[in-house]
Amino acid sequence: MAERLPRLLPADLDEAQRRLYDQLVSGPRQGGPVPLTGTGGRLEGPFNAMLFAPGTGAPLLGLGTAVRFGSSLTPRAREVATLAVAAYSGSEYELYAHERLGRQAGLTAAECAALRGQQDPGLADPAEQAVLRVTRALLDGGDIPDDLYRAAERALGRAGLVELVTLAGYYLTLAMLMRTFRVDAPSDAGPPAR
Repeated sequence: MAERLPRLLPADLDEAQRRLYDQLVSGPRQGGPVPLTGTGGRLEGPFNAMLFAPGTGAPLLGLGTAVRFGSSLTPRAREVATLAVAAYSGSEYELYAHERLGRQAGLTAAECAALRGQQDPGLADPAEQAVLRVTRALLDGGDIPDDLYRAAERALGRAGLVELVTLAGYYLTLAMLMRTFRVDAPSDAGPPAR
């Protein structure tokens, strides 16, 4: 499927787009296991779409930075939630990117594969179990039953629970952007490092 938005070159950006581009490529995502830019400096994943509406793209990028780099959730727990959202939404780019980030955070290949297949990854950590159960409950019905809420609140704390719900919503938003504008995983994307 062809992407619906042209990949913008840095030289073609207006002032607002350039500010957003610079914020992204100089921020904490730079240098990770998933390239931010491709040929000619064009943005990968959902970030190119954000350039077309910098008034919403910049706040969305800020939210993503907060849930990914300013959360009380552990890196593994964040990646469990993100991979659950990616699998549910069928977002190949999110699966591609976050399997790599998940491996970097300590998820095993088997855990990543189980999350991709929407199976039980056999998580030993009670907080990670709560993260997965809450995320899947949100995705399946949009609500969290009282018993799960109480267990998740004990495992994650109130702040962690708020952060988790926000994180799930953020990655669902990215999945919708990528589905609408036909952004897929790179064609040369191999499996994540073992």
